[in-house]
Amino acid sequence: MNQTLLDALQYYGAAAATLAALLVSLNLGERWTGGAFVIFVTSSLALIAWGFLQPDSEGIGWQNVALLGINLVGVYSHLIRKKPAGKQASDD
Repeated sequence: MNQTLLDALQYYGAAAATLAALLVSLNLGERWTGGAFVIFVTSSLALIAWGFLQPDSEGIGWQNVALLGINLVGVYSHLIRKKPAGKQASDD
């Protein structure tokens, strides 16, 4: 496997996860948090690829398979699921 591609996957995954965590921690509202979970999804996909393509890194791959599931729940919860009328967030 091309080492440049592996490096790009690894560093993108790390940087994207860091950015997404920052956005979640800022508590900017449902849309921003949902957007952060979309970024988390891309991070997980990159680290799944890196983990299974890089020798001896399957643990990171499997961890990110689990995190991908969690992040997809976050996307659904913050961007897709319809909230009851009385529960709409006022900060969006």
